[in-house]
Amino acid sequence: MSFETGNRQEAIKYKFTLREALIGDESFYRRVAMVVVPMIVQNTLSNVVGLLDNIMVGQVGTLSMSAVAIVNQILFIFYLCIWGSLAGAGIFSTQFFGKGDMEGVRAAIRFKFITAITILLIAGAVLLTFGSTLINLYIAADTPAADAAETLGYASGYLRIMIVGLIPFSLTQVYASAMRESGKTTLPMIASMVAMGVNFVFNALLIFGLFGFPKMGVLGAAVATVLSRFVELFIVVYGAHRKNSRYEFFKGLYSKFVIPGHLAGQMLIRSLPLLMNEFLWSLSQATLLQAYSVRGIAVIAAMNISGTISQIFNEVFLSLGNSTGIIVGQELGADRLVSARRTAWRMAALSVASTFVMGSLLALAAPFIPQVYNTEPEIRRLATRYIWIVALCMPINSYANVSYFTMRSGGKTAVTFLFDSCFAWLVPVPCAYILSRYTALPALTVFTVVSLLEFLKCVIGFILVRSGVWVRNIVKTEK
Repeated sequence: MSFETGNRQEAIKYKFTLREALIGDESFYRRVAMVVVPMIVQNTLSNVVGLLDNIMVGQVGTLSMSAVAIVNQILFIFYLCIWGSLAGAGIFSTQFFGKGDMEGVRAAIRFKFITAITILLIAGAVLLTFGSTLINLYIAADTPAADAAETLGYASGYLRIMIVGLIPFSLTQVYASAMRESGKTTLPMIASMVAMGVNFVFNALLIFGLFGFPKMGVLGAAVATVLSRFVELFIVVYGAHRKNSRYEFFKGLYSKFVIPGHLAGQMLIRSLPLLMNEFLWSLSQATLLQAYSVRGIAVIAAMNISGTISQIFNEVFLSLGNSTGIIVGQELGADRLVSARRTAWRMAALSVASTFVMGSLLALAAPFIPQVYNTEPEIRRLATRYIWIVALCMPINSYANVSYFTMRSGGKTAVTFLFDSCFAWLVPVPCAYILSRYTALPALTVFTVVSLLEFLKCVIGFILVRSGVWVRNIVKTEK
């Protein structure tokens, strides 16, 4: 029996040479480039625009910048819940596409609509009701009363407007994720680039009141973001449903809005662990920031600068991880199980290798980019040190990321739940909590220790990927 017939046990036992596992041929890298390059371009430009937005908000003052950072950390939980809820159906969508089953892809997209709208309604109610309470958690107790009140005011106003933008964001993710899972990533890239342009222009106009527009400061930044998200939604919906669309799986999407019961159950079983994982993982990141924030509002400002800059350089390995889920998932759906294992190792090697280049560039840029912010010199120096730690840990984070997407591609969502969010709550969060509250260590030292703990996750990821527990074709029709 050939290894490519889909015999899972044969595939797991297959041994690769080191070269075979780490280095692909020309066709492999061409395929990866077709999927990952548009993602990298889209997300890098998005992060560059985010950096420029951050700088513009920073011109208003440190308190404004800290307020936006707090709200964005809270909204980050919602964004990851949306991505997590869509990812469960996305596993099926990717494998259905690899199999050539377009009706299966349509069923997965319908499931995504239902879950996205459900999460949107719940999140909207929570944020409108408890928004100010959540913001106050990030304002250190020793912050001067006037500064605390001003930060809360900025953040509350920013949040109220940003809630409107959650509607187009959620619907855009339903469409764009389906497009990416088919390997056709160009249209989401174009839509995002146009939206970024709109966001940047209206940020400048509304934050500073240029050319007769009202000077709205932080609120202007929120309005610009919401406008850009509606533009992005329009482009992806038009591209999906226009005549002669490349995306045949959108044809008839709404004419028969039905999901087979057994398939809906399977997608729900896969989606719930991913939704809980993304919720708990994002909550762990918010908890980590809250732990660091007890050292003062300056720490939040410095970490905001560091995070915004670092995200630009992290985007290569993050996109390669996401691409791993798509490419490996398509191989699994096509029942090429040995090829899926080989592809997973090659993607891991490529992802880690990329971090030595991007990490070096990030370390070199660290002393210079924070200087453009209109904030105190100490905050700029602190941001530089945070960036250096991120650059140092980039290979570690890269391997953990690609391991996560590899396991997710085979539908092992319970395993990824344990690997990702459970690890976060059992290791980094308790460590940060104890060190920040019961020691006098500087926030930078606490951040360094917590970041290096990710190496333990890499060891676990290596063991799980090597075991082949994730090598599964979950859309195979049994005969």
